Amino acid sequence: MRMKASEFKAKCLDVMDKAHNYYEEIIITKHGHDVAMLVPVLSPPAKSIFGFLKGSVKIKDNIVRPQKEKWEADKNG
Repeated sequence: MRMKASEFKAKCLDVMDKAHNYYEEIIITKHGHDVAMLVPVLSPPAKSIFGFLKGSVKIKDNIVRPQKEKWEADKNG
């Protein structure tokens, strides 16, 4: 969409809403020449849940060695 600077000046808040709501680029002209472009700010992409906790877990002991105490689940039938 193209718009004269005088028209943009009169309707700037409505034009900004239109650019945002409809993801429309608006070229502003002055004396028939393009002087500026109003573009919508796109939302940042959603972050993936994969890896978002990276670095938040601390291992304080050996987690693969056998436990000293016997567990009830280890008993045979």
